[in-house]
Amino acid sequence: MESIAIVPVSRPVKATLEVPPSKSYTNRAYIIAALANGRVCLQHPLFSDDTRYMKSALEQMGIHITEEAGNIFIEGQGGQFQPPEKELFVGNAGTTMRFLTTLTTLVPGVTRLTGDERMQKRPIEDLLNCLRQMDLQATSVNRNFCPPLEIHGGSPRGGEIQLAGDKSSQYLTSLLLCAPYFQKDTIIKIKGNLTSKPYVDITLDIMKTFGVHVNNESYQRFTIEAGQRYQSIDYPVEGDASSASYFFAAAAVTGGEVTITNLNPESKQGDIGFARVLEQMGCEVDIGPQKITVRGKPLRGININMNNMPDVAQTLAVVALFAEGKTTLTDIANLRIKETDRLSALGMELHRLGAWVNVGNDFLEIHPNQQKSGNVETYNDHRMAMSFAVAGLIIPGVVIKNPGCVDKSFPDFFDRFQTLYDRP
Repeated sequence: MESIAIVPVSRPVKATLEVPPSKSYTNRAYIIAALANGRVCLQHPLFSDDTRYMKSALEQMGIHITEEAGNIFIEGQGGQFQPPEKELFVGNAGTTMRFLTTLTTLVPGVTRLTGDERMQKRPIEDLLNCLRQMDLQATSVNRNFCPPLEIHGGSPRGGEIQLAGDKSSQYLTSLLLCAPYFQKDTIIKIKGNLTSKPYVDITLDIMKTFGVHVNNESYQRFTIEAGQRYQSIDYPVEGDASSASYFFAAAAVTGGEVTITNLNPESKQGDIGFARVLEQMGCEVDIGPQKITVRGKPLRGININMNNMPDVAQTLAVVALFAEGKTTLTDIANLRIKETDRLSALGMELHRLGAWVNVGNDFLEIHPNQQKSGNVETYNDHRMAMSFAVAGLIIPGVVIKNPGCVDKSFPDFFDRFQTLYDRP
Protein backbone atom coordinates (compact mmCIF):
# COMPACT_ATOMS: atom_id res chain seq x y z
CA MET A 1 0.00 0.00 0.00
CA GLU A 2 1.56 3.28 -1.12
CA SER A 3 -0.61 5.53 1.06
CA ILE A 4 -3.57 5.58 3.41
CA ALA A 5 -6.11 8.37 3.87
CA ILE A 6 -7.11 9.12 7.45
CA VAL A 7 -10.83 9.68 8.01
CA PRO A 8 -11.67 12.72 10.18
CA VAL A 9 -14.01 11.96 13.06
CA SER A 10 -17.39 13.62 13.39
CA ARG A 11 -17.42 13.27 17.17
CA PRO A 12 -14.93 12.69 20.00
CA VAL A 13 -13.34 9.26 19.92
CA LYS A 14 -14.22 6.80 22.66
CA ALA A 15 -12.36 3.51 22.83
CA THR A 16 -10.90 0.83 25.07
CA LEU A 17 -8.12 -1.20 23.54
CA GLU A 18 -4.80 -2.96 23.97
CA VAL A 19 -1.47 -2.03 22.45
CA PRO A 20 1.34 -4.37 21.32
CA PRO A 21 3.99 -5.67 23.72
CA SER A 22 7.00 -3.48 24.36
CA LYS A 23 9.69 -3.48 21.66
CA SER A 24 12.26 -2.28 24.20
CA TYR A 25 11.59 -5.17 26.57
CA THR A 26 11.23 -7.76 23.79
CA ASN A 27 14.61 -7.13 22.15
CA ARG A 28 16.39 -6.96 25.50
CA ALA A 29 14.72 -10.24 26.48
CA TYR A 30 15.93 -11.90 23.27
CA ILE A 31 19.56 -11.03 24.11
CA ILE A 32 19.24 -12.17 27.71
CA ALA A 33 17.48 -15.41 26.78
CA ALA A 34 20.21 -16.25 24.25
CA LEU A 35 22.82 -15.73 26.98
CA ALA A 36 20.95 -17.79 29.60
CA ASN A 37 21.64 -21.48 30.10
CA GLY A 38 18.47 -23.36 29.21
CA ARG A 39 15.00 -22.63 27.89
CA VAL A 40 13.43 -19.19 28.32
CA CYS A 41 9.81 -18.55 27.43
CA LEU A 42 8.96 -15.02 26.31
CA GLN A 43 5.24 -14.76 26.91
CA HIS A 44 3.46 -12.69 24.25
CA PRO A 45 6.47 -10.73 23.01
CA LEU A 46 6.28 -8.22 20.18
CA PHE A 47 6.25 -9.63 16.65
CA SER A 48 7.49 -6.89 14.32
CA ASP A 49 10.24 -6.19 11.81
CA ASP A 50 12.74 -5.14 14.49
CA THR A 51 12.18 -8.23 16.63
CA ARG A 52 12.25 -10.54 13.60
CA TYR A 53 15.67 -9.18 12.68
CA MET A 54 16.84 -9.94 16.21
CA LYS A 55 15.41 -13.46 16.11
CA SER A 56 16.99 -14.18 12.72
CA ALA A 57 20.43 -12.96 13.84
CA LEU A 58 20.40 -15.12 16.98
CA GLU A 59 19.36 -18.15 14.96
CA GLN A 60 22.28 -17.55 12.60
CA MET A 61 24.53 -17.67 15.68
CA GLY A 62 23.25 -21.10 16.67
CA ILE A 63 20.41 -20.24 19.05
CA HIS A 64 17.35 -22.48 18.63
CA ILE A 65 14.12 -20.46 18.73
CA THR A 66 10.54 -21.70 18.33
CA GLU A 67 7.13 -20.07 18.40
CA GLU A 68 4.00 -21.58 19.94
CA ALA A 69 0.64 -19.98 20.73
CA GLY A 70 2.02 -16.44 20.64
CA ASN A 71 4.99 -17.30 22.87
CA ILE A 72 8.67 -17.56 21.93
CA PHE A 73 10.88 -20.33 23.33
CA ILE A 74 14.63 -19.66 23.26
CA GLU A 75 17.24 -22.31 24.07
CA GLY A 76 20.00 -20.28 25.69
CA GLN A 77 23.55 -21.58 25.38
CA GLY A 78 25.17 -19.92 28.38
CA GLY A 79 27.07 -17.36 26.34
CA GLN A 80 28.30 -19.81 23.70
CA PHE A 81 27.58 -18.91 20.06
CA GLN A 82 28.40 -20.27 16.64
CA PRO A 83 30.00 -17.96 14.07
CA PRO A 84 27.35 -16.94 11.52
CA GLU A 85 27.97 -18.19 7.99
CA LYS A 86 27.01 -14.84 6.44
CA GLU A 87 26.75 -11.22 7.51
CA LEU A 88 23.92 -10.29 9.86
CA PHE A 89 21.43 -7.92 8.24
CA VAL A 90 19.17 -5.91 10.58
CA GLY A 91 17.39 -3.44 8.28
CA ASN A 92 16.98 -0.17 10.17
CA ALA A 93 16.53 -1.78 13.59
CA GLY A 94 18.62 0.38 15.90
CA THR A 95 18.30 -1.70 19.07
CA THR A 96 19.06 -4.87 17.13
CA MET A 97 22.22 -3.43 15.57
CA ARG A 98 23.51 -1.92 18.77
CA PHE A 99 22.72 -4.85 21.06
CA LEU A 100 24.24 -7.35 18.62
CA THR A 101 27.41 -5.28 18.28
CA THR A 102 28.48 -6.20 21.81
CA LEU A 103 26.91 -9.67 21.76
CA THR A 104 29.04 -10.65 18.76
CA THR A 105 32.19 -10.02 20.80
CA LEU A 106 31.31 -13.36 22.45
CA VAL A 107 31.29 -15.12 19.06
CA PRO A 108 34.55 -16.71 17.89
CA GLY A 109 36.04 -15.28 14.73
CA VAL A 110 34.84 -12.31 12.70
CA THR A 111 31.19 -11.29 12.52
CA ARG A 112 29.98 -8.71 10.04
CA LEU A 113 26.83 -6.67 10.78
CA THR A 114 25.04 -4.46 8.29
CA GLY A 115 21.70 -2.81 7.64
CA ASP A 116 19.75 -0.79 5.13
CA GLU A 117 20.75 2.55 3.64
CA ARG A 118 19.59 4.57 6.65
CA MET A 119 21.29 2.22 9.12
CA GLN A 120 24.55 2.75 7.26
CA LYS A 121 24.28 6.44 8.17
CA ARG A 122 23.51 5.95 11.88
CA PRO A 123 26.60 6.49 14.07
CA ILE A 124 27.88 3.76 16.35
CA GLU A 125 31.50 4.85 16.89
CA ASP A 126 31.06 5.53 20.63
CA LEU A 127 30.13 1.87 21.16
CA LEU A 128 32.93 0.61 18.93
CA ASN A 129 35.36 2.71 20.95
CA CYS A 130 34.21 0.94 24.12
CA LEU A 131 34.91 -2.44 22.56
CA ARG A 132 38.39 -1.28 21.56
CA GLN A 133 39.04 -0.33 25.17
CA MET A 134 38.73 -4.07 25.88
CA ASP A 135 41.41 -4.73 23.22
CA LEU A 136 38.84 -6.02 20.72
CA GLN A 137 38.95 -5.27 17.01
CA ALA A 138 35.74 -3.44 16.12
CA THR A 139 35.70 -1.45 12.91
CA SER A 140 33.39 0.54 10.69
CA VAL A 141 34.04 -1.08 7.30
CA ASN A 142 33.53 2.17 5.40
CA ARG A 143 35.45 4.19 8.03
CA ASN A 144 32.49 6.55 8.48
CA PHE A 145 31.76 5.54 12.11
CA CYS A 146 28.59 3.73 10.96
CA PRO A 147 27.69 0.18 9.86
CA PRO A 148 28.62 -2.11 8.18
CA LEU A 149 30.75 -3.37 11.06
CA GLU A 150 33.34 -6.08 11.54
CA ILE A 151 33.64 -7.44 15.06
CA HIS A 152 36.47 -9.80 16.04
CA GLY A 153 35.07 -11.79 18.95
CA GLY A 154 36.19 -14.41 21.39
CA SER A 155 36.37 -13.63 25.10
CA PRO A 156 36.02 -9.94 26.04
CA ARG A 157 38.08 -9.09 29.07
CA GLY A 158 35.83 -6.47 30.67
CA GLY A 159 37.54 -3.98 32.96
CA GLU A 160 37.07 -0.22 33.02
CA ILE A 161 35.34 1.42 30.06
CA GLN A 162 34.70 5.09 29.30
CA LEU A 163 31.49 5.82 27.35
CA ALA A 164 30.18 9.14 26.06
CA GLY A 165 26.59 9.38 27.28
CA ASP A 166 25.11 12.13 25.16
CA LYS A 167 24.10 10.33 21.93
CA SER A 168 22.27 7.10 22.74
CA SER A 169 21.54 5.07 25.84
CA GLN A 170 21.47 1.98 23.61
CA TYR A 171 25.28 1.89 23.60
CA LEU A 172 25.25 1.53 27.38
CA THR A 173 22.48 -1.07 27.27
CA SER A 174 24.45 -3.11 24.75
CA LEU A 175 27.42 -3.26 27.13
CA LEU A 176 25.36 -3.89 30.25
CA LEU A 177 23.45 -6.83 28.79
CA CYS A 178 26.63 -8.73 27.91
CA ALA A 179 28.97 -7.61 30.68
CA PRO A 180 28.22 -10.54 33.06
CA TYR A 181 29.83 -12.80 30.46
CA PHE A 182 33.09 -10.83 30.19
CA GLN A 183 36.25 -12.23 31.81
CA LYS A 184 36.54 -9.63 34.57
CA ASP A 185 34.25 -7.28 36.44
CA THR A 186 33.20 -4.40 34.21
CA ILE A 187 33.04 -0.76 35.25
CA ILE A 188 31.39 1.62 32.78
CA LYS A 189 32.05 5.30 33.42
CA ILE A 190 29.79 7.79 31.67
CA LYS A 191 31.38 10.92 30.25
CA GLY A 192 28.98 13.87 30.41
CA ASN A 193 25.25 13.48 30.98
CA LEU A 194 23.55 10.23 30.06
CA THR A 195 20.66 10.67 27.64
CA SER A 196 17.34 8.78 27.78
CA LYS A 197 17.84 7.39 31.30
CA PRO A 198 14.50 5.53 31.43
CA TYR A 199 15.76 3.17 28.71
CA VAL A 200 18.66 2.30 30.99
CA ASP A 201 16.13 1.71 33.77
CA ILE A 202 14.38 -0.78 31.47
CA THR A 203 17.69 -2.58 30.97
CA LEU A 204 18.50 -2.72 34.68
CA ASP A 205 14.95 -3.88 35.44
CA ILE A 206 14.97 -6.80 33.02
CA MET A 207 18.51 -7.83 34.01
CA LYS A 208 17.41 -7.95 37.64
CA THR A 209 14.35 -10.01 36.75
CA PHE A 210 16.60 -12.57 35.07
CA GLY A 211 18.94 -12.66 38.08
CA VAL A 212 21.79 -10.25 37.28
CA HIS A 213 22.59 -7.22 39.46
CA VAL A 214 24.14 -3.96 38.30
CA ASN A 215 25.41 -1.31 40.68
CA ASN A 216 24.25 2.06 39.33
CA GLU A 217 25.93 5.11 40.84
CA SER A 218 23.80 8.10 39.78
CA TYR A 219 23.92 7.08 36.10
CA GLN A 220 27.61 8.01 36.02
CA ARG A 221 29.22 4.70 36.94
CA PHE A 222 27.88 1.17 36.42
CA THR A 223 29.56 -1.90 37.91
CA ILE A 224 28.76 -5.44 36.76
CA GLU A 225 30.40 -8.41 38.46
CA ALA A 226 31.68 -11.10 36.12
CA GLY A 227 30.39 -14.63 36.54
CA GLN A 228 26.75 -13.71 37.06
CA ARG A 229 24.41 -15.71 34.85
CA TYR A 230 20.91 -15.10 33.57
CA GLN A 231 18.28 -17.53 34.84
CA SER A 232 15.98 -19.53 32.59
CA ILE A 233 12.49 -18.24 33.40
CA ASP A 234 9.10 -17.57 31.87
CA TYR A 235 8.98 -13.86 31.12
CA PRO A 236 5.77 -11.95 30.30
CA VAL A 237 6.39 -8.88 28.12
CA GLU A 238 4.43 -5.81 29.19
CA GLY A 239 2.50 -3.47 26.89
CA ASP A 240 4.32 -0.79 24.92
CA ALA A 241 3.92 2.73 26.29
CA SER A 242 5.20 4.34 23.08
CA SER A 243 2.47 2.62 21.07
CA ALA A 244 -0.16 3.79 23.55
CA SER A 245 0.79 7.42 22.96
CA TYR A 246 -0.95 7.63 19.58
CA PHE A 247 -4.29 6.59 21.04
CA PHE A 248 -3.94 8.90 24.03
CA ALA A 249 -3.15 11.67 21.54
CA ALA A 250 -6.32 10.81 19.63
CA ALA A 251 -8.35 11.38 22.79
CA ALA A 252 -6.52 14.65 23.42
CA VAL A 253 -7.07 16.23 19.99
CA THR A 254 -10.69 15.12 19.57
CA GLY A 255 -11.83 15.80 23.13
CA GLY A 256 -12.57 12.10 23.50
CA GLU A 257 -11.72 9.30 25.90
CA VAL A 258 -9.32 6.39 25.39
CA THR A 259 -8.41 3.63 27.84
CA ILE A 260 -5.42 1.35 27.28
CA THR A 261 -5.88 -1.83 29.32
CA ASN A 262 -2.53 -3.63 29.08
CA LEU A 263 -0.29 -0.91 30.46
CA ASN A 264 1.70 -1.03 33.68
CA PRO A 265 1.38 2.44 35.26
CA GLU A 266 4.52 1.66 37.30
CA SER A 267 6.50 0.66 34.21
CA LYS A 268 10.15 1.62 33.83
CA GLN A 269 9.32 2.78 30.30
CA GLY A 270 9.83 6.53 30.20
CA ASP A 271 7.00 6.90 27.69
CA ILE A 272 4.52 5.83 30.35
CA GLY A 273 4.74 9.50 31.40
CA PHE A 274 3.18 10.72 28.14
CA ALA A 275 -0.30 10.71 29.65
CA ARG A 276 0.92 13.08 32.35
CA VAL A 277 2.34 15.37 29.66
CA LEU A 278 -1.13 15.53 28.12
CA GLU A 279 -2.45 16.33 31.59
CA GLN A 280 -0.15 19.36 31.66
CA MET A 281 -1.74 20.42 28.38
CA GLY A 282 -5.23 20.24 29.90
CA CYS A 283 -6.38 16.61 29.60
CA GLU A 284 -7.76 14.50 32.42
CA VAL A 285 -5.89 11.29 33.30
CA ASP A 286 -7.07 8.32 35.37
CA ILE A 287 -4.61 5.65 36.49
CA GLY A 288 -5.93 2.19 37.35
CA PRO A 289 -4.51 -1.30 37.79
CA GLN A 290 -2.86 -2.18 34.47
CA LYS A 291 -4.70 0.59 32.62
CA ILE A 292 -4.57 4.30 31.89
CA THR A 293 -7.40 6.54 30.65
CA VAL A 294 -6.99 9.93 28.96
CA ARG A 295 -9.90 12.33 28.45
CA GLY A 296 -9.39 15.18 26.06
CA LYS A 297 -10.04 18.76 27.16
CA PRO A 298 -9.11 22.12 25.59
CA LEU A 299 -5.36 22.00 25.01
CA ARG A 300 -2.75 24.61 25.89
CA GLY A 301 0.84 24.79 24.71
CA ILE A 302 3.64 23.85 27.09
CA ASN A 303 7.43 23.99 27.36
CA ILE A 304 8.81 20.55 28.18
CA ASN A 305 12.11 18.66 28.29
CA MET A 306 11.57 15.41 26.35
CA ASN A 307 14.97 13.77 26.92
CA ASN A 308 13.44 11.04 29.08
CA MET A 309 10.78 10.15 26.49
CA PRO A 310 12.20 10.89 23.02
CA ASP A 311 10.10 8.25 21.24
CA VAL A 312 6.89 10.18 21.94
CA ALA A 313 8.29 13.57 20.93
CA GLN A 314 6.69 13.20 17.50
CA THR A 315 3.32 12.37 19.04
CA LEU A 316 3.48 15.42 21.26
CA ALA A 317 4.51 17.62 18.33
CA VAL A 318 1.36 16.59 16.45
CA VAL A 319 -0.84 17.21 19.50
CA ALA A 320 0.69 20.70 19.66
CA LEU A 321 -0.99 21.50 16.32
CA PHE A 322 -4.30 21.63 18.20
CA ALA A 323 -3.20 23.50 21.34
CA GLU A 324 -3.69 27.13 22.22
CA GLY A 325 -0.29 28.84 22.09
CA LYS A 326 3.26 27.71 21.46
CA THR A 327 4.64 24.30 22.45
CA THR A 328 8.40 23.86 22.85
CA LEU A 329 10.13 20.46 23.06
CA THR A 330 13.69 20.68 24.39
CA ASP A 331 16.77 18.45 24.89
CA ILE A 332 15.97 16.23 21.90
CA ALA A 333 19.19 16.38 19.86
CA ASN A 334 19.30 12.57 19.71
CA LEU A 335 16.21 12.59 17.48
CA ARG A 336 18.57 13.41 14.63
CA ILE A 337 20.15 9.92 14.68
CA LYS A 338 16.97 7.86 14.84
CA GLU A 339 15.21 6.08 11.93
CA THR A 340 15.40 9.44 10.18
CA ASP A 341 16.48 12.91 11.25
CA ARG A 342 13.27 13.31 13.20
CA LEU A 343 13.76 16.98 14.03
CA SER A 344 14.06 17.94 10.37
CA ALA A 345 11.24 15.59 9.38
CA LEU A 346 8.91 17.05 12.00
CA GLY A 347 9.70 20.56 10.85
CA MET A 348 8.83 19.71 7.24
CA GLU A 349 5.61 17.82 7.92
CA LEU A 350 4.19 20.10 10.62
CA HIS A 351 4.76 23.02 8.24
CA ARG A 352 3.00 21.05 5.51
CA LEU A 353 -0.10 20.89 7.74
CA GLY A 354 -0.03 24.63 8.38
CA ALA A 355 2.04 25.13 11.53
CA TRP A 356 4.86 27.60 11.92
CA VAL A 357 7.85 25.62 13.19
CA ASN A 358 11.28 26.58 14.51
CA VAL A 359 13.74 23.69 14.38
CA GLY A 360 16.89 24.03 16.47
CA ASN A 361 19.84 21.74 17.10
CA ASP A 362 18.13 20.22 20.13
CA PHE A 363 14.67 21.78 20.30
CA LEU A 364 11.43 22.23 18.39
CA GLU A 365 8.96 25.10 18.65
CA ILE A 366 5.47 24.58 17.24
CA HIS A 367 3.15 27.51 16.69
CA PRO A 368 -0.35 26.40 15.61
CA ASN A 369 -1.65 28.22 12.55
CA GLN A 370 -4.32 27.74 9.90
CA GLN A 371 -4.52 24.01 9.33
CA LYS A 372 -4.00 22.56 5.85
CA SER A 373 -4.47 19.10 4.39
CA GLY A 374 -1.55 17.31 2.82
CA ASN A 375 0.27 14.10 1.94
CA VAL A 376 2.55 13.35 4.88
CA GLU A 377 6.00 11.98 4.09
CA THR A 378 7.04 9.33 6.60
CA TYR A 379 10.74 9.00 5.66
CA ASN A 380 10.35 5.25 6.27
CA ASP A 381 9.98 6.10 9.98
CA HIS A 382 7.23 4.21 11.81
CA ARG A 383 6.73 6.95 14.38
CA MET A 384 6.22 9.62 11.74
CA ALA A 385 3.41 7.54 10.22
CA MET A 386 1.66 6.82 13.49
CA SER A 387 2.02 10.32 14.93
CA PHE A 388 0.66 12.12 11.88
CA ALA A 389 -2.27 9.73 11.60
CA VAL A 390 -3.55 11.51 14.72
CA ALA A 391 -3.63 14.82 12.85
CA GLY A 392 -5.90 13.26 10.23
CA LEU A 393 -8.61 12.71 12.83
CA ILE A 394 -9.18 16.48 12.80
CA ILE A 395 -7.68 17.84 9.57
CA PRO A 396 -9.52 16.62 6.43
CA GLY A 397 -7.41 15.27 3.60
CA VAL A 398 -4.41 13.95 5.53
CA VAL A 399 -2.80 11.08 3.63
CA ILE A 400 0.01 9.00 5.15
CA LYS A 401 2.56 7.85 2.57
CA ASN A 402 4.32 4.50 2.93
CA PRO A 403 2.13 3.35 5.84
CA GLY A 404 3.81 -0.07 5.78
CA CYS A 405 6.75 1.40 7.68
CA VAL A 406 4.77 0.80 10.89
CA ASP A 407 5.71 -2.89 10.56
CA LYS A 408 8.90 -1.92 12.37
CA SER A 409 7.14 -1.80 15.74
CA PHE A 410 3.32 -1.95 15.34
CA PRO A 411 2.32 -4.02 12.27
CA ASP A 412 -1.45 -3.71 12.70
CA PHE A 413 -1.44 -0.08 13.80
CA PHE A 414 -3.78 1.18 11.09
CA ASP A 415 -6.25 -1.64 11.72
CA ARG A 416 -6.45 -0.69 15.39
CA PHE A 417 -6.41 3.03 14.63
CA GLN A 418 -9.38 2.62 12.29
CA THR A 419 -11.48 1.40 15.22
CA LEU A 420 -11.40 5.00 16.48
CA TYR A 421 -13.53 6.17 13.57
CA ASP A 422 -15.02 3.06 11.97
CA ARG A 423 -18.21 3.17 14.01
CA PRO A 424 -21.90 3.11 13.09
